[in-house]
Parts: sequence; structure tokens; C-alpha cells
Amino acid sequence: MVKPSTAANIRQGTATALAQTIQDEIEQNIFLCYQCVKCTSGCPLSDHFDLTPNQVMRALQLGDESVLESKTIWLCASCQTCTTRCPQGLDIAGVMDTLRIEARRRNLPPAIPEVDKFSKLFLVDIGLLGRLYEVGLMGGMYMATLRKLLKDTDQLRKDMRMGLGMMKRRKLKLVPGFTRSPKQVKPIEATPGMVAYYPGCSLHSTAAEYDHTVRAVADTLDLELVEPPGWVCCGSTPAHSTDHTLATVLPMRTLATVEQMGLDTVTAPCSACFARMKTAAHTVAHDGDMAKEVEAEIGYAYRGTVTVQHLLDTLVDRAGLEKVEARVKKPLEGLKVACYYGCLVTRPPKITQAEHAEYPMKMDYLMRALGAEAIDWSYKTDCCGGALTLTQTPLALEMTRKILQNAHGCGADVVVTVCPLCHMNLDARQSQIALDFQLPTLYATQLMTLAFGLGSKVSAFDKNLVDPQPVLQEKGLLM
Repeated sequence: MVKPSTAANIRQGTATALAQTIQDEIEQNIFLCYQCVKCTSGCPLSDHFDLTPNQVMRALQLGDESVLESKTIWLCASCQTCTTRCPQGLDIAGVMDTLRIEARRRNLPPAIPEVDKFSKLFLVDIGLLGRLYEVGLMGGMYMATLRKLLKDTDQLRKDMRMGLGMMKRRKLKLVPGFTRSPKQVKPIEATPGMVAYYPGCSLHSTAAEYDHTVRAVADTLDLELVEPPGWVCCGSTPAHSTDHTLATVLPMRTLATVEQMGLDTVTAPCSACFARMKTAAHTVAHDGDMAKEVEAEIGYAYRGTVTVQHLLDTLVDRAGLEKVEARVKKPLEGLKVACYYGCLVTRPPKITQAEHAEYPMKMDYLMRALGAEAIDWSYKTDCCGGALTLTQTPLALEMTRKILQNAHGCGADVVVTVCPLCHMNLDARQSQIALDFQLPTLYATQLMTLAFGLGSKVSAFDKNLVDPQPVLQEKGLLM
């Protein structure tokens, strides 16, 4: 349904074809933009765009369809900063997605071919296997961009060293799996501590230590994690920047399974998975036409009885900080931590319902409950470039460098995160960044297992590429 303000523009003959497409597909009236430039001011990549976000919006208002050929719509990292800060409530990140989709629809050559290749390989992979085969995706990207890589042999060598380091630590799953959503789901008898656990593709491979410590922490806090049978990939950025329906259907398959199991909550330790599941549930609840499309595709009418939580919310809100503190046997005294939330744990607040989207504190409170000192710093929600790490690696490294430098400059001993994509950039790629220091990056659950007295073996510190053990020993936290 066309909103009145847009309808008025159409009657006056000022609405453009692209403006109408955006209105029809995601119900965003681009004529509400009055060029305050907040989107551009907060964008971590605006210096690398050929059109800044506010210029994209203005071009759309003026009917300039050359915006479909811009680099901007392909470089956008979908960090949701622009959407979060828009005073008019416009989903500017969603506009970028829609423009990328429209460019494909018109068979326009992508301004950044690597990003297009990545999305296609990703979607083919999960289409065949159900879940992402990370090693296969990496290999496919290297083959697809071999000519470019051979011109940048230094980055190729760095990536090979990183890959060998990950193999040495058994962080790469070499054999792909195969799964499909179940046609029939048996309900289970839920207990008070039972939560559906959606690990996402990375926790079965490159983030195995995260999965391992999540399960250990849950057991300690009397949470029973139940993986939904046949869960499938959420689609991540390649899906929502390629097809709005696909981006909703993929996470809804798993949410439908959880609902049929009879569980009221699903927790996701991956921020991208959390964002996609939360967005899909919101879309189905507020878009009747999309709800019908999803129902036809998955063969189930979702009733909306499942609460989607990030693992951080589950630990703080469901288990509770009091219980966390009560389980601490070895307080992390003297350890200064920079809590890095990344961009998708709290953004956009319209979807996540986060109380403090720009300066969240839940992880800080969690670290304090463990006895650590959570420092104040400026980059706790800045994007690390996770969506660009395989396609525009230098840009991702530039974004990650700023985060690490700020954390180090504010006195952090370690960085703590709750997202496998962020951890990949901050830990695995840290050696590729020109820094005069090393700053270990840990999953919050790794420090929780340490504080709970479960031992360094359970904490899986040997999986980290930047070894945290020297710092922890220096603080007297490891024997």
C-alpha cells in the first residue's frame, strides 16, 4: 500500500521509477530525506564510496538512475549505522539492498564484481548444502578472483599463513555437511531452562571454540541448549542483498521448526544470525503479503510465539547476572577488557529492541560480574567490515585497525566479543594489520569458563591465533 506522502509525490509527478520500486518493495519513502547528512557522518565507509549515503538518497529523489552503477551500493557493509541514526526513520541500509537487487534485475554489471561473486557463491553453497561450507566458500572466492590475487601476492601470502594457522588449530571443517529443514517436527517437553540453540554455520567450523565454551557456560548456568533439527543457514548479507523473500524464508524455516518444537526462545551466538532471524520475525509480523509468501514456501503458518535472543541477552536476561556472579570461582581481577559488540547486536533498535543501541552495556555488566574491569572506549559498536572480509580485505583491515587501536589506546588488556565474524577480523586477521602491539581477542564465553574455574582447556585458548595466555598469566589468572 502506498503511503499518503508518497502518493502525493506520485500525483505531482515527482516520484521516480526507483523511488516507486523502493516504496513497493520495502515501504520506504525516500522523499522524507531532508539531507541532514547523519547517515554519511556515521558511515564507516563513506570515504571509500563514490556517492555518500545522503548523495544516494538525493540522486533517488532527482530520478538519477546512474546510482545503480555506483560503487556505494556494492561496498555498503550493512552495518545499520545509517538506519539507526536517520531522524526520519528511513531504512537506508535496506535502500542500499534494494538498489543492489534492482541493479541485478536490470543486468547491470556490478561496480564491485568481487562482492557479486561472493554473494552468488554463498547462495549456491547454502542452496546445495543447507549450511555454509566455509572452506569451500573461501576456495571458491580465491579461484573466482585469482587474477586479482596474483596482482596482490602479499595479501595472498598473508591469507595462506592465516589459513595454515587455522588448520593447525583445527578451526577449519574440511568436509562439508548436508542438511534440510524437516518436513515434520515433533514437539518436545520443555523445561524452565530449555532454550533452542541456533549455532549458525561458523560455530560448527571456524568458531568451534565459541560453540564449545557456549555449551560449557550454559551447562554451568543451568541452561539446556537444544539445537533445532535440520536448521539451515540464515542467508546472512548475501541473501538480504539479493532477494527480500529469500532473506526472510531462510531464517523462518528454523523459527518455524523451533515453534513446532514447542520452545518459546531461540538464542543465536552469531550477531549476523541474530540480526537475520530477528528481522525475519519482524517482517512476517508486520508484512502480511510477505507472511503469506513465507507460509507458501515453507508450508507452515508461523504464529510468532518464539522470542529471538542474542546469546548475550540470554546470558544476561534469562540466566541472570546474579547467577553468573554466583558461579564465579576465579574472579578476573585486574583484567581490563574492551567489550566489542559490533554493529548488529543492537542495530537497528527498531528490530533488536535494544535499549542503548549506540553505547550498549550488557556485555560490560557481564564482564564486571566475572570480576573484570570493563573499560570505557569509543568503538564498541563500530563495524569491523565483516561482510567485506573476503571481498575487500584491505577495507576490512582498515576498519579493524581503528577498533584495535582505540581499545589499546584506552588501556584494554584484551578485547571481548560475541560474534564469530567480528572475532575472525579482530583475532585471525590481526597479524595482517600493521600494529606495534598485539591485543588478544576472546569470546565472552571463553572468559566466563575461565572465571567459572573450568580450566584453560575448556576455555580453548589454544584456538586463538593471537595467544591470550601470556596476558592472562601476567594477571595471575592462569597457573
